[in-house]
Amino acid sequence: MTTDPVRVGVLSLHNSKETKAICNAVEDLGHEPVWLREENAAISVEDGDVSVEPAVDVIANRLLLSNTDQPAELLGLAATFERIRPMLNEPNAVLASIHKFATAATLADWNIRVPDALLALSNDRLNEDRERFGEVGVYKTAIGTHGGGTWKVDLTERVNPKVGNRQAFLQQLIDRDDEKHRDLRVYIVGDEIVGSMYRYAPEGDWRTNVALGGAVEDATDDMPKEAADTALYAAEVMGLDYAGVDLVEGYDGWYVLEVNPTAGFKGLFEATGTSPAPHIAKLAIETVDGEVDDDDVKRLAGTLDDSRPSCAPKPQTRPTEPPVIGYIEEVVATGTSGSVQAFAKSDTGATRTSIDTSLAAEIGAGPIKSMTRVKSGSVKGGKARPVVDLVIGIGGNQHTVTASVEDRGHMEYPLLLGRDILSDYRVNVRKRADVDEAERGEDGEILEEE
Repeated sequence: MTTDPVRVGVLSLHNSKETKAICNAVEDLGHEPVWLREENAAISVEDGDVSVEPAVDVIANRLLLSNTDQPAELLGLAATFERIRPMLNEPNAVLASIHKFATAATLADWNIRVPDALLALSNDRLNEDRERFGEVGVYKTAIGTHGGGTWKVDLTERVNPKVGNRQAFLQQLIDRDDEKHRDLRVYIVGDEIVGSMYRYAPEGDWRTNVALGGAVEDATDDMPKEAADTALYAAEVMGLDYAGVDLVEGYDGWYVLEVNPTAGFKGLFEATGTSPAPHIAKLAIETVDGEVDDDDVKRLAGTLDDSRPSCAPKPQTRPTEPPVIGYIEEVVATGTSGSVQAFAKSDTGATRTSIDTSLAAEIGAGPIKSMTRVKSGSVKGGKARPVVDLVIGIGGNQHTVTASVEDRGHMEYPLLLGRDILSDYRVNVRKRADVDEAERGEDGEILEEE
């Protein structure tokens, strides 16, 4: 053991509550937090010597790989740091965990019960065997977050092996239909359970994610021993130092659904009053023989301090120009059974993207998640419309949104892009993808007659 303060680097390029809470916990435990991010991080090789800036003794990996279109870039970054300093949640373990089918295959190989699943690279192979899951199954993108990219689908209809540019697979639906749909999230740090909660699906949905409005209930003291043991074993098999393990109960026992290396703290703290942050800080400090008072960890776990940490680097002020999108843009709309290229109208006045009923049916957008009330100047109080998951591809970017479904047959364009997508772009009202090339300039703008 050393009495010197340990420099704990938290590798995180985003401003999440969890990252801030871990940094604050390190400092409150008497050690030195270092937030490794774009503004301050560098690795140097000079005359055979490798150094990290800022200097750290150990690293807690909090990179959100599922939120990027290029997870390999971040994996490579994490792997570089991991070659130089001890790291919690090493890149290889994180890669296997964020890929949901890789997780299922790994767990099944270690005799941990998971729902039956099928990943196939060809459309024919995926669909020729879909009937073994029954009439209704779960359809998932292999990499996703916050419940995005997960559908409950009618398996009498064909599905695609990809959603946008992401691989997808079929999975057995585990559901005890005599109870309200729920699952169990168990948060593990090291070889201990920090807390657990039941998550209940919100009205009109079957997914339990807190980010989607799911309700939570403390399960730490009364969860079944089988579930607790399974969660601990699953985290160990996946090689993770901290993780949220999601389980669901079938009539024949507990199944592991996912093992999340960057699980959020908000829902768990709401349900249990316990924050995992000081437990993660303790594990990092002790990994390099630092000293931690367990009473301090217990005390700090009773609060979720996600205020801006003292170690936060000064934000860079360089301006960034968002990409330009046209008033009329050609996009790719993708559902569970197909993709279609179509023209879409940009409407900065619309909160939510919307899709024509016929097009939604053609690509398998859905099933209906809920109903939303859309305000209209001509209809007092607004009009209720169904809402479905939809993937919109614009250039090389993929956007998963909850789109409203409406009859747009009398309108010129079957898709309307709302602020849920347009907030990432700058709209050029003179740019139209539906105008012939001869009428456009090099930048896509309409040419005016002289």
